[in-house]
Amino acid sequence: MNYLILLQADGGGFDPMTIILFGGMFLVLYFFMIRPQQKKQKEQQKFIEALRKGDRVVTVGGVHGEIIDLKEDVITLEVDRGVRIKVNRNFVSYEFSSPDPKAKDKKEDKQVEA
Repeated sequence: MNYLILLQADGGGFDPMTIILFGGMFLVLYFFMIRPQQKKQKEQQKFIEALRKGDRVVTVGGVHGEIIDLKEDVITLEVDRGVRIKVNRNFVSYEFSSPDPKAKDKKEDKQVEA
């Protein structure tokens, strides 16, 4: 029993569906991955630029401290009484002492109603 399998080679012509498929995949990739990441980076940069003395922050490494000195790229944090460390400004992850702006708006609304 000998079976002969014939494979037909595609003519190599132009297939517009391939371009449409790759274009659609790029759009999905852009709107679900690239664009949100760019937005997050812009928000983080605004946060870093808005840091002030007295802000209580957390670094990328998880160190909690209060900003006591700001220079161009270096922030001095006081992590305990008399214990100060210097970190690069870009390694500040978030501020943990600021209240949630939405919660603040809700409190103001309740005070107005009373």
